[in-house]
Amino acid sequence: MAPAVISAAAIVLLLLLCHCQEAAAAAAGGGRLPPMPARHAAAAASGGGSSVPSMVRYETRHYTQRLDHFNAAPASYGSFQQRYLVNDTFWGGRTAPIFLYAGNEGDVELFTNNTGFMWEAAPRFRAMLVFVEHRYYGKSMPFGSKEAAFKDASTTGYLTTTQAIADYATLVLSLKANLSAAAAPVLVFGGSYGGMLAAWMRLKYPHVVMGAVASSAPILGFYGLVDPYAFYDVVANDFKSESQNCYEVLRKSWDEVDKALATDAGRAQLKRTFNMCKGNVDAISNLVENAVIYGAMMDYPTPSGFLTPLPAYPVRAMCAAVDHPSAGGDTLSRVRDLLGVYYNHTGEAACLGAAEDDDPYGMFDGWDWQACTEMVLMTAGVSNASVLPPSPFNFTDLIDGCRSSTGLPPRPYWIETEFGGFDIAHVLKRSASNILFFNGLRDPWSTGGVLKSISDSIIALVEPKGGHHVDLRFSTKDDPDWLKQVRNKETRIIARWLKQYYSDEGISA
Repeated sequence: MAPAVISAAAIVLLLLLCHCQEAAAAAAGGGRLPPMPARHAAAAASGGGSSVPSMVRYETRHYTQRLDHFNAAPASYGSFQQRYLVNDTFWGGRTAPIFLYAGNEGDVELFTNNTGFMWEAAPRFRAMLVFVEHRYYGKSMPFGSKEAAFKDASTTGYLTTTQAIADYATLVLSLKANLSAAAAPVLVFGGSYGGMLAAWMRLKYPHVVMGAVASSAPILGFYGLVDPYAFYDVVANDFKSESQNCYEVLRKSWDEVDKALATDAGRAQLKRTFNMCKGNVDAISNLVENAVIYGAMMDYPTPSGFLTPLPAYPVRAMCAAVDHPSAGGDTLSRVRDLLGVYYNHTGEAACLGAAEDDDPYGMFDGWDWQACTEMVLMTAGVSNASVLPPSPFNFTDLIDGCRSSTGLPPRPYWIETEFGGFDIAHVLKRSASNILFFNGLRDPWSTGGVLKSISDSIIALVEPKGGHHVDLRFSTKDDPDWLKQVRNKETRIIARWLKQYYSDEGISA
């Protein structure tokens, strides 16, 4: 098998904040929203990070996938090559498990290299590992190229969640048939948007996957199901919990930056203070906003290189930089040091903002479309108590902005119609089983997550100290006890599901 070659320092898990909504809000006169993680992950001129663990090795394969699973129109019979990565080193044979990763909105190698829980669990369960790339991302492009796939709505219109999940189901059934492994149980994993897909795949294709591990999956993050201000309230609380002074400095920093940007002298001061690449001081506010939001999401208890190289407990480290600046006690100097923690933890960046507008992993086009057609997540409201500038939530403005962005009317209620959402506890209790939801409460996406267990087999694991899908990361010797306990619980639940499956099927495990 070929070794994985993408450096963990370059990893960007495209989570569900998107610059599509930023553009939509701007088009409708709405407030400022954060861009996608890829934009700021490359915002430093250079940076280091951790290498991919040696156990991450896989074979790259391709499956001839149908363009449209749900219609019989002639165009529906088109096909494209869908990439998937396989490691069968640990597989125990035709009745042994297959661990499937439901690919997110990005290059599948990014998720393969970072979903350590699957790699570490595979030997114990003698499982094959399969990571499938989401259509319209990475190298899995319909119509032969990215340019053709995103030419207009007639070609991009096949990019939907239902098509993606159907892709995974048909690929898995084909793989099992080729392996003569019809009885092999399939367990689907995913984090963030991938976690949503994993849960929905279990609901829609219970005959294909016998269980789902859905980490930090905000399946309740849609209109009418979640407070649109809750996301940013969690971000504010994360910083306030570390330092009241840090919280207050951030709250007043926006006015100070805006005031400085309004004059030549102020802009010169910003250039001296922040050492911006190309002197682009207009990007400072966006850089601060991104650092605050994603620092809260990735508030992991150990160092990471997931979006950008970060120390353990990055919110604490950023607040320490604000409270104890390296030079100067003014607000701008404190904010500069906060940015240094997030964008230049390794000390290797020569300046800030070098690649702020890059899309190195080809994520923007696909997620822009999804986030303004059906994945219209409610993260647009910023309350007066936030560390970010207040921005009242206006649903009409958001929808109008999305219509302006795509040229099509959004379907903000479709996900709730297709997969459920209202009265989720009773719905899932009556119709589903074997779904494990993990949420860390320091992750702002937990506001749209399932936070209470629904039945004996629809289980919610909630960790007050946890960040965004921290459970799926590779383990380290410095992991705190609470994180070890979360992973142990998940392992025991998976073992119980498999034991029941083998018992029901009359298979000797």
